[in-house]
Amino acid sequence: MQNSNTRRRPRTAVLGLGATAVSLALALTACSGSSTPGSSSSGSAASKDFSIAFIPKQLNNPYTDVELSGGTSAAKAVGATSSIVGPNDASASSQVSYINTLTQKRVKVIAIAANDPNAVCSSLNQAKAAGAKIITFDSDANCRSIFINQVESKDVALVELKQLHEQLPDGGQIAILSATANATNQNTWIQFMKDELKSNADYKNLDLVTTVYGDDDDTKSFQAAQGLLKSYPNLKGIISPTTVGIAATARYLSKSQYKGKVALVGLGLPKQMRAYIKDGTVKGFALWDPSQIGEAAVYAGKALVAGTITGKEGDSFDAGDLGTLKVGAKGTVIVGPPIEFTADNIDKYHFDDNL
Repeated sequence: MQNSNTRRRPRTAVLGLGATAVSLALALTACSGSSTPGSSSSGSAASKDFSIAFIPKQLNNPYTDVELSGGTSAAKAVGATSSIVGPNDASASSQVSYINTLTQKRVKVIAIAANDPNAVCSSLNQAKAAGAKIITFDSDANCRSIFINQVESKDVALVELKQLHEQLPDGGQIAILSATANATNQNTWIQFMKDELKSNADYKNLDLVTTVYGDDDDTKSFQAAQGLLKSYPNLKGIISPTTVGIAATARYLSKSQYKGKVALVGLGLPKQMRAYIKDGTVKGFALWDPSQIGEAAVYAGKALVAGTITGKEGDSFDAGDLGTLKVGAKGTVIVGPPIEFTADNIDKYHFDDNL
């Protein structure tokens, strides 16, 4: 399912993005005036009319850093003022204080990857009442205009189960190592996996024994992988639909007796997973270019502020190098299908090498 239409183009490296975001968060409480706090501005007239703030699930996450590199590059391209603020942990309520501060500062667009679909809504609704446009990216919430989603959610489940089944044709016990228990995107993908395991005869021999959570924390995910193999010594495969989780699990497997015996698939970054593909720990995984999510969010925000779209199904907007994107059912914008990475093609992908 390799995406032959995926655009690859040079990007400005966003080095030390996590530390920069922390500085932005501190600056946010200290700035005054009409510009967006804690951000860089082109100084153009357009920037005075369009300010966008990104609130990721958590800072210092490699996947998030790639997403935000696309957002900051696109904001610069359209002359918008941009900022990045957010928590260091991915708990359900950790984003609320940042939303409230952005509301006070009258930021025009808040783009958030929600840690919980409901916990952020009271604050986001207050931001909307104050005039902000609300976009979700990566992980949805129940109170936004548009959700930027890289892929159809079911496609994530299908590609991961397909890759696992190819390695386990005779079936066996499998487990899922996810991010946080409240993550909308993770839970949606997992539910599609469960549905497919029940309905698809090809997977009748795959026995899902448990789902565990590493909270998108490297140490917790590593320990969760260890715990899975201790609790289920006959485990044959692990699905980890989170870049932190799959990298931590691969690191554990690569140094353990289970290397080559337990199949691992999921969503990973090429830079993090290249060594594990080449040493045989992992046969295949999937993802997309996360920077395109941040890029699409900026162009969607620009169109919302301009009033050329409202987020209803059938709306469309120009998204720069991504072309024209269309708003689908339930206000969702799909950027593109997943890419499958194997030993045969992983060296072709370097969109995360500078992060």
